[in-house]
This record gives sequence, C-alpha cells and structure tokens, in this order.
Amino acid sequence: MRSKIVSWFSAGVSSAVATKLYIDRISEIYYIHIEDQHPDSLRFVKDCEAWFDKPITILQSPHKSVEGVCISQRYINGPSGAACTRLLKKSVRLRWEYEQPLGTRLTYVWGMDYEEKSRAGRIIETMSNQDHIFPLIDLKMTKESAHQMLKANGIERPEMYRMGYTNNNCIGCVKGGMGYWNKIRVDFPEVFTQRAAMERLVGATCVKGIYLDELAPNRGRTENEVMDDCGILCEALYKVD
Repeated sequence: MRSKIVSWFSAGVSSAVATKLYIDRISEIYYIHIEDQHPDSLRFVKDCEAWFDKPITILQSPHKSVEGVCISQRYINGPSGAACTRLLKKSVRLRWEYEQPLGTRLTYVWGMDYEEKSRAGRIIETMSNQDHIFPLIDLKMTKESAHQMLKANGIERPEMYRMGYTNNNCIGCVKGGMGYWNKIRVDFPEVFTQRAAMERLVGATCVKGIYLDELAPNRGRTENEVMDDCGILCEALYKVD
C-alpha cells in the first residue's frame, strides 16, 4: 500500500510550527486559501515555504468567499457547523482525497497544541480512514511555546495575531463571539457592516440570538473568547452544548 504524509497548513502559527517539526517526513503541504483571509496570510505562507524548504500548494474552492457561500446556502452557522468551512475548506480536502491513487494510505499532520488533546482525539475518532500526527502534543508544546519558536526562527507572525486576535482565521469569522465582533467593528468596520447586512439578507446570525446591527459596542470580552483555528475539520468537530 502506498503511503503519503500531508500537512494541511492553516497559515496559523501552531500549524506552521507543527509542519516544521515534522518537515523531513512530510510528502506534501497544502494551504486552502479564502478571499476573506487577511492579505498578510499569503506573505506568511511564502515565508513558511522558505522556512520549510519545501513547496506549499495553494488550493481554493470555486466559491472563494464567506459571504458568497452564506448567501447562496441561506445558512451561516449552527449545530451542523459553518457553511463557509464546509464549502470553502472541507469540500476542497474531500475532492483532493478523491483524486488520490487507489490504495494510498494518508497520514495528516495537525497543529493542535498540548492543551488541545481532546480536540486531537476527536480528529482521530472522526477521520478514522486516515492516520494523524500531532507534533506539538507529542512534545507537550503550548500555543505560547509555538509562538516563541516561530519568533526564534525569525518568522514574522501573520498580521491578525499582531492585531490581538487569537488565530489567523478569516476577517469576520462567523464563529466569533460578541467581543470578537466588537473588535472587528473597530479594526475592520467595513467587514462588520458587510457581515451585518449578510445576516439580514440570510435571516440568520453569527452570534447566537443577536444580529450584529443590534450588538451593543460594549458587549463581550475578547480576552475570554478564544476560537479554534479554522481548519478543514471545523464542521466535523463542531460540538453542540
């Protein structure tokens, strides 16, 4: 049986460090781009490509943007996951898997850190057709230590981190809470306005129970709102309270 070790690079710090730690055994690296990513993400991808000394293949869904998907699907986010993740990321990965030679055993490298062991366990359970490697967990590395390693190697973090966000998700991630959206309101007012209009058009909300155009500017606390990096598994790993 053929085997292939693949990194699904998210353009996040933890994903970059996990890929570097396992780079000698990785066969291919893929980054799924979405138009809503901060423009600095592609700079980070190029910097990491040089750091890895191995090419990163950029893939993209024909749907391209979060707004386009949510409006066409008349759905934003809920118990079944986010429409944008399913069509902009997961479907791209599934198509790639379908195109692999018959009988290929795939192993995926992920950037979950030591504090995300439960999330890693759900990946193993949900995607049992593949094998999975978690370099940061194996080395008991936290998000903080991953950021330190990146800095020590002279790699500048994506702009979203430098602006105080906990990840490098799309600008205006539909999985964000009230504090997150009020930070977006200040940092990216045009995105906030666009997402608020999208909600009204779709008839659904990003934050459960409240439309963005009704959200008071002082609601939420961003330091307490930590979202997972948006990867191709968000839909599969969505937890219902």
